[in-house]
Amino acid sequence: MKLNQYIDHTNLKPTATQEDIKQLCKEAIENDFIAVCISPYYIDLVKKELLASNVKLCTVIGFPFGYDHVATKMEAISKAINASADELDVVINISAVKNKDWATVENEIDSITTATKLKGNKVLKLILETAYLNHEELEILCNLCIKSNVDFAKTSTGYAPTGAKLEDVVFMKSILGNKVAIKASGGIKDSEFANQLIEAGATRLGTSSGIKLIKN
Repeated sequence: MKLNQYIDHTNLKPTATQEDIKQLCKEAIENDFIAVCISPYYIDLVKKELLASNVKLCTVIGFPFGYDHVATKMEAISKAINASADELDVVINISAVKNKDWATVENEIDSITTATKLKGNKVLKLILETAYLNHEELEILCNLCIKSNVDFAKTSTGYAPTGAKLEDVVFMKSILGNKVAIKASGGIKDSEFANQLIEAGATRLGTSSGIKLIKN
C-alpha cells in the first residue's frame, strides 16, 4: 500500500500565506500526493503551482460550519469549478441536521451534487462533521449520500472538537459499502492511525501531516 496515494495534502489555516501554499504544492508534487486541499482564495495560485503535475486541486465550500444558504454554496461551487478546481469538499448544513430538518438536508445534498456534476463531473466530498452527530443522524446522512450519488462522505472539517475516529469510519463503511467512498480527516498525525483508517474503509485521508505520515 502506497500511503501517499491516499493523501489530500491540506492547509486550510486562515493564516496561511502564499509561501505556505506554494510549499504545500511543492511537497504534494514531490511526494506524489493525490491532491492538495486549500481555501477558495488560493485556487488561482495553486492552479499555476500544480501545472503539468498529476496532483488534483481540491477546495472547500461552506467551510467550516456549513450553514451558508444552499444557493450560496451552489454559486461557490460554480465559481470554484470555473476556476479549475478538480474536487470540492462541501460542508453540509449541520444546523439543519441537528434540527432534524431532513427535507432541507436532502434538498441541499441533491442540489450540491447536481451543481458539482453539471460542470465537468467533478469529485464531490460531502463533509458530515461526525463529531456533532449521533449514530441515527450519521446513518441518515450516509443513506442520503447514497441516494444522491455523492462521491465521498468525509468525516470532518478539522475545526470541530474531534476529527476522524476509527469507530465512525467503521460505522460509515457498514452503511456506505462500496456505493460511496470515505474520506477520513481531522487529527490524522501518524502513520499507524492512517493505516487503521484505511483498513477500516477510508480511501482518502485529509491531513496537514502528509510528510510526517509517509516518513513514518
